[in-house]
Amino acid sequence: MSPSPLSRRTVLAGTAAAAALTAAPVLQGPAHAAEQARPPAGPYRWRTAVIGGTGFVTGVLFHPTVKGLAYARTDIGGAYRWDDRTARWTPLTDHLGWDDWNLLGVEAVAVDPTHPDRVYLALGTYAQSWAGNGAVLRSEDRGATWARTDLTVKLGANEDGRGTGERLLVDPRDSDTLWLGTRHDGLLKSTDRGATWKTADTFPAAPNPAGQGVTLLVAAGRTLYAGWGDSDGTRPALFRTADGTTWQPVPGQPAGTAAKVPVRAAYDRHTRELYVTYADAPGPNGQSDGSVHKLATVTGKWTEVTPVKPGGTTDGGGGGGSTDSFGYGGVAVDARRPGAVVVSTNNRWTAVDTLYRTTDGGRTWTSLKDSAVFDVSETPYLTWGEDRPKFGWWIQTVAVDPYDSKHVVYGTGATLYGTRDLRHWAPRIRGLEETAVRQLISPPTGEAHLISGLGDIGVMYHERLTSSPSRGMATHPVFGSATGLAQAARRPSYVVRAGWGDHGNGALSRDGGRTWAPFAAQPAIAKDAPGPIAVGADGGVLLWSFVHWDGTRHPAHRSADDGATWTEVPSFPKGAAPVADPADPAVFYAYDTDTGTLLASTDGGATFAARATGLPAGDTQFKIVAAPGRSGDLWLSAKWNGLYRSTDGGASFTKVDSCWASYTLGFGKAADGADYPAVYQVGSTETITAVYRSDDGAKTWVRINDDRHQWGWTGEVITGDPRIHGRVYLATNGRGIQYGEPA
Repeated sequence: MSPSPLSRRTVLAGTAAAAALTAAPVLQGPAHAAEQARPPAGPYRWRTAVIGGTGFVTGVLFHPTVKGLAYARTDIGGAYRWDDRTARWTPLTDHLGWDDWNLLGVEAVAVDPTHPDRVYLALGTYAQSWAGNGAVLRSEDRGATWARTDLTVKLGANEDGRGTGERLLVDPRDSDTLWLGTRHDGLLKSTDRGATWKTADTFPAAPNPAGQGVTLLVAAGRTLYAGWGDSDGTRPALFRTADGTTWQPVPGQPAGTAAKVPVRAAYDRHTRELYVTYADAPGPNGQSDGSVHKLATVTGKWTEVTPVKPGGTTDGGGGGGSTDSFGYGGVAVDARRPGAVVVSTNNRWTAVDTLYRTTDGGRTWTSLKDSAVFDVSETPYLTWGEDRPKFGWWIQTVAVDPYDSKHVVYGTGATLYGTRDLRHWAPRIRGLEETAVRQLISPPTGEAHLISGLGDIGVMYHERLTSSPSRGMATHPVFGSATGLAQAARRPSYVVRAGWGDHGNGALSRDGGRTWAPFAAQPAIAKDAPGPIAVGADGGVLLWSFVHWDGTRHPAHRSADDGATWTEVPSFPKGAAPVADPADPAVFYAYDTDTGTLLASTDGGATFAARATGLPAGDTQFKIVAAPGRSGDLWLSAKWNGLYRSTDGGASFTKVDSCWASYTLGFGKAADGADYPAVYQVGSTETITAVYRSDDGAKTWVRINDDRHQWGWTGEVITGDPRIHGRVYLATNGRGIQYGEPA
């Protein structure tokens, strides 16, 4: 089964946001003043290691009056602008820094048809109590620079309903007026191009602190329509205003379970008809029913134009088949051809999702999946380890180029597909990288300089950094999200991985990660709680820790025969990340984050005993790493508790006073004339959290990223290249693998 992006995009139940909205200050430029720092000592060039998409593209929008201009939004990886000249997406939100991690999720995008250089973003990944408030970015130069308004409400770009929309709209009667639909705080209005916002008090639907709120905003001529996601199927779910003040339910609108949540809408200006897709839940998961309706805006007549009604069986009703349940998602009209419309199904796992197209206003429909020919050679992972790619899942956005009727694009849970002839499809994803990265290895030898463990798409072997890995996802078995990746320090051809999979949760490679074989056996707990894994310096011992997705920790297991048999290690702290000593095959380490204790094993991981105690405790994200080529040289990144180092195998630690916070740390090739590896970290030496390098064993640091390259939260993993001094690989949570090297 094609893996779906559930692991890193777990939907969290909504909570109440702030009840009142006041005008927030306008902040100019790419970041807060408090986040500005002195420039790096030497310029770095930052690029993204190419994989191609890999995440949920929740919205794509062609500009209605500018040929070749389009924007895309993602649930956790920011927004992008299409550059038609280079056929690439340009990231627009990489300037958002550590403190603004919650703004990397884009709830909505809006463009101004009469001012083509203007673009607006509504940002906010989670609407939970622990997340920050949302913000609106506004640009007069297509996203090259931004002004920012902080909201006093929360948005939820990575929660249920993130594929609905758009929730942000420029009023067609007045370009200075914008509307923003929120989840828990009703409808907001700005009359100064997004600089300040107030609640639209006349909007009749009552906010629900645990609901979806306004799911869509669309203009049909000079009339505005708003979808409401908290109807029960009997109450109104679609409202409109003709004067920008008085909102009323749309008369005669569809009712029932199949029309419970308006997902998206599109207006055909030729026929003056509004098309609306509906489902019984906001999606992208949990939908089992849906419909498509059109409203003749002149006469007020509603007509159902659903291509295929959910609820049938895959064998045509003859028995023995599965119920074909699904909702409807994206909808787009053809600006050049009256009555031509494309809609998408969503959450259709039995018969697989598709796009339906009509050229007669919905009287007849054709499934574009039935004739589709895919070319995914540019991003081979999209075969998911099978013979051919899927049409896609989580299809909640579709767009038709207003200048080319046969140019159609649609987003999925992993990519953005496009066609120029309605038959041949290929990823339209260059420059858009949304991977949530979990592990990174830079081998000391071999073809690849990088092996990665990723959310949703398993493990990748990167022969080159400038093209998607030719082998695609590691197979035998295929993983969804990787949970562990390790290489034998003295035997780099030996690599192991762990993760979530339907046909095994662990595998080993004897050729440096090119090909894989599943472990001959695995502990029973591995299926439900695969966790981090380590391999001894010579490849002789595997140590596997187990953590359930809900955080429940289980005893670690050990194998001394390549995973053929496993034995429990009772003295290993449950759920801890095992670390192998890079020089001594008999030595392993673990850090007990509950007690702040470093434990070590000198018998190949069979038993562990406490060494240093009294270290920082209480956070499972504290990390121990071992310096390459040395025995017992350990570094502890303890977040805002600082950075610690041990040179005696963890018997004692000394706090490093050159930085006050350290979130993740790694090593690379030493500088010329230096006797210690280059040290890289995400941490704080000043007022901001940034990426740093030290060439003198952490005595001093230089910042190597800049204010344009920050990528939100980057605290998972960092590693240098052992063969190229200065090159560093950085994991992001939604912007893929960033790598930098001196310019």
